[in-house]
Amino acid sequence: IDCRISAKSKLVIGEVYMLFSLLRKMVMLSLLVIPVVGHSLDIGVSYKLDTGDKILIKVYDEDDLTVETRLNDRGRINYSYLGELEISGKTTQEVEDLVAEKLKAGFLLNPSVSVSVLEYRPFFINGEVTRPGDYPFQPGLTLEKAVSIAGGFTDRASRRKIYLLRGESDNRSRIGFQDSIEPGDIVTVEEGFF
Repeated sequence: IDCRISAKSKLVIGEVYMLFSLLRKMVMLSLLVIPVVGHSLDIGVSYKLDTGDKILIKVYDEDDLTVETRLNDRGRINYSYLGELEISGKTTQEVEDLVAEKLKAGFLLNPSVSVSVLEYRPFFINGEVTRPGDYPFQPGLTLEKAVSIAGGFTDRASRRKIYLLRGESDNRSRIGFQDSIEPGDIVTVEEGFF
């Protein structure tokens, strides 16, 4: 048996090695980039419910306890058998725990409760955009996307004087095009002079 490797085979082996090396580097680079790309609001875990959010409360194997409802202007919902529940400021996990606890206290032995957001409260954009108003929030929303949803900038819009009002705060802060927009945020695009 001749165990010698021809020059052509050595060339092919070298190219395959370089290809795998390049592929390995690309995979490692993509692992570094993924956390940066996913930097926008983690809407599922830390999101606090508030007025205008529409939620689904599902109790497994108990269809009559499944409800789809919107938080009223006081941040409350009416829930079968339990009455009015204050859920504004709570995460979906906290609402699951609250409903399960109340159902255990007289209705079910071991309820399995799931809460999900069906529709987030809107965000608002005003000032120098083509169509100012309120728009449905979408996870992953950035200022750039919000301006696009509102029809883009007017001719007089400033690209630097864009402010955000979030939550109960009266403090406006300047934001950039890649900054996250959250449900209930108010974005104001000021007029620019040149």
